[in-house]
Amino acid sequence: MVNKKKRDEQANLEKEKLLNPERMEEKRKKRKRRIAFSIAGGAVLLIVVVVVAFSLTRMVGKNSLHSKAAAAVPDLSPVTATEVLTEEEKETWQEGWVKHKGTIYAYNEEMMTFLFMGIDKDGDAKEVAEGTEGGQADALFLAAVNPKDQTVKIIGLNRNTMADVDIYNEEGAYVNTVKAQIAVQHGFGNGMEESCDYQCKAISRLFYGLPIHGYAAINMAAIPALNDAVGGVDVTVQEDLSVKDPLLTEGARVHLEGKSAFWYVKYRDMNQFGSADGRLERQKQYLAGFMEAAKKTAKEDMSVVARLYSALKPMMVTNITSGEAVYLATELLNYDFGGKDGFRMMEGETVMGEVFEEFYADEEALYEMILDIFYEPVAGPE
Repeated sequence: MVNKKKRDEQANLEKEKLLNPERMEEKRKKRKRRIAFSIAGGAVLLIVVVVVAFSLTRMVGKNSLHSKAAAAVPDLSPVTATEVLTEEEKETWQEGWVKHKGTIYAYNEEMMTFLFMGIDKDGDAKEVAEGTEGGQADALFLAAVNPKDQTVKIIGLNRNTMADVDIYNEEGAYVNTVKAQIAVQHGFGNGMEESCDYQCKAISRLFYGLPIHGYAAINMAAIPALNDAVGGVDVTVQEDLSVKDPLLTEGARVHLEGKSAFWYVKYRDMNQFGSADGRLERQKQYLAGFMEAAKKTAKEDMSVVARLYSALKPMMVTNITSGEAVYLATELLNYDFGGKDGFRMMEGETVMGEVFEEFYADEEALYEMILDIFYEPVAGPE
């Protein structure tokens, strides 16, 4: 019965084509217009959904990040104890203020600080047994984001910096605190969030209790994917690394791609004194180029941020959510990274210890860098 009905409808259509072709043509055009309108409407709806979803993700990320920016303030009292306050200053003094060389400073509570770690591990990030197998943090950078003046300052830390490192046993219990290279702190714990928390604590302590609002620990194996996602990075090779890649001869101008980027950022000659210092300078140079390439790529296609986050996730441990990453990426497109001046290195001296190289930070220079980046002068009475 159904088949007969379909045959009758088909026969009527054929008959109408012969008897009234103009009417059939008009019907066909109307049908095409309806289909076109439906497709256009669907496309507009899809765009609206994507825009709304992106905006909501960004809003959630913004609220989440700002909620992390707790009112914690560094404790610079061990350094400022010798500063003498005037009677007038004592009357207006507020908790958390510091005085240095006659100027009073207050911590900028709008600052957001993020720790980025390059972990000496291949492959995906995996949980390990408690002990010392969490992987060392061979690259350590603090990103200080200042919403007030829309600037970002990057601080490079020498992985051999001698600092207070917490020791834990194979059961994960705290044993004691010793002076050691700060990079080894990540090795304790489970190689995941626990190790990152330990490293954040050590860095914060080195910076007098500086709040750290987020972290990302990325296995060095992720460098090629990161590099190529932004179209590669241009560098002038600072030292001869041709033992690992023939392209990396000193003085050569190279567009780093794939493994070339990996070796440029990671390799150092362990038999050469001060090789960690030289590698840190290369990492600083590379990171400046990477930031510029990333900003350019993101301006052309913001979806690259979400894709990159997803691609990196297996090789990364972070407490920065995808929504926070989207918010940061869109927000920082308008921020000034300050070029070379936006990258600071801890001042100090590398010496040979009993077994390994040891970097001792210049405490006065560190203190002044903290004041310069994270504090603001307090306006005097009008």
